Amino acid sequence: MARGLAALRDHWKKSTFGACLLGWGGHWLYGKHCDNLLRRAACQEAQAFGNQLIPATVPLKKATVFLNPAACKGKAGNLFEKNAAPILHLSGLDVTVVKTDYEGQAKKLLELMENTDLIIIAGGDGTVQEVITGLLRRADEAAFSKIPIGFIPLGKTCTLSHTLYPESTNQVQHITNATLAILKGETVPLDVLQITGEKEQPVFAVSGLRWGSYRDAGVKVSKYWYLGPLKTKAAHFFSTLKEWPQKHQAALMYLGPTERPPEEPEEKSSRPPLYVRLYRRLRSYWSSPKGFPQEVAPEDWEELKLSTIELSIATRNRQLDLTRTEDFMDICIEAESVSKGQFVHTGSQKMRDPHMCPEGSQRIQASRCILQLPEGTEGSFGIDNEEYEAMPVEVKLLPRKLRFFCDPRMREQMLQAAVQ
Repeated sequence: MARGLAALRDHWKKSTFGACLLGWGGHWLYGKHCDNLLRRAACQEAQAFGNQLIPATVPLKKATVFLNPAACKGKAGNLFEKNAAPILHLSGLDVTVVKTDYEGQAKKLLELMENTDLIIIAGGDGTVQEVITGLLRRADEAAFSKIPIGFIPLGKTCTLSHTLYPESTNQVQHITNATLAILKGETVPLDVLQITGEKEQPVFAVSGLRWGSYRDAGVKVSKYWYLGPLKTKAAHFFSTLKEWPQKHQAALMYLGPTERPPEEPEEKSSRPPLYVRLYRRLRSYWSSPKGFPQEVAPEDWEELKLSTIELSIATRNRQLDLTRTEDFMDICIEAESVSKGQFVHTGSQKMRDPHMCPEGSQRIQASRCILQLPEGTEGSFGIDNEEYEAMPVEVKLLPRKLRFFCDPRMREQMLQAAVQ
C-alpha cells in the first residue's frame, strides 16, 4: 500500500491524467447506458401501440418517411436507425423510408408519391422546407395537404421542434419523444408562407424569410470554427469591417390581418341521399335572386419605403395560439442605425432565435405582402434557413394549411396559455 502511494506521489502528473481519463470514460459509459434505457422505454411504449387489435378488413396505416442522411453533418442516418426506426416498426405502421441523395430531391419525390396515411420528415429545417414545398406544388395539393405530418428533428437547425416538442438537452430523448408523438396522434395546425418570385415556382416555408446583414453574417459563422465559442461574435465583427453602415433598401406593399374563419370539422358527415341533394339544388336555384353580381371591394394595400439592416417575415408558428381570431404574419423592419457593438451583440442573439425582433424595430401584421427590390440588388434570402437568390417576391399567408403531430403536453400548454 505504501509502495503504491509512493508511486502515485512520484508520478503525480501521470496519476492526475489517468484519473481524469478514467473519470471521463466512466461518465461517457454512464451516458451511453442512460441513452439505452431511454431507447428501451420508448420501444416498450411503441410496442403497446403495435399490440392493439385491428379488424381484419382494416389495412395497416402507411407511413412514408423522408430521411435526409446528410443532415447533422452526415449523422442523421445513424441517429434515425438507432432512435426512431425501431419505434416506428414496433408501432404497427407500414413504414416506407425514402432516403434523399441530393438537395432538392425531396421536392421531386413528392410529385410522384402515391397515397399515404402519414408523412414523416426526418432531418432539419431544410428537409422540412423541401418536403412541404414538394407537397404543396402538387396538382392535388388540396387533398394531400390534409395528410398529417410528423417531424423527427435530426438536423443542425430544427426550428419546428421548439413548437411541437418539450425542450430537452438529451438528443436521444428529444428524438424518441418526437417519434412517440407521431404515434399518439395529437396534431396542431401550422401556418405556411407561399413565397412567389418572378421566375420559378413558389417556395413554401413554415418559419419565414430573412434578408439582411444578420443573416449574411450568420451563414459565415462556421468558417471561424477554430475560434471555438467566439466564432459567432467573430463572424459578426468581421462583417462590420467590410462595409458600415449596412443598409438594405426596398419597397413594401402589404395587406392587414384577415379574420380567422371557424375551423372545419375533421370528420365530415356522410353524403345525403340523392333525392335530398336534388331537392336542395332545386331550392337553391329557385330561391336565389337573379340580379347583378356584387362588386368585390378593392383590396386596401399599404405602401412603405424601407431602409433597414434586416427584414424578416415570419409565421406565428413559434408563438402558436390555437384560439386567436385573426390570421397574420409578422413583418419586422429593424432600424438601420445600430452601432457595431450592438450589431455583434444582437447577431449572437439571432443565432439562437433567427426571427427575434429587437426593440426599436417597426412591427407590421400582414396577411399578404409584396417586396420590391431595387435593380442590381445582390445578396440572398434565408427561407427556413435555406439560401435563395434575392429578388422581388410576393409572400402570402396560408393559415392553418398543414397539420403537424405534436407532443400532447405541448398542445395542453398552448390551450392553457390561451385561456389565461
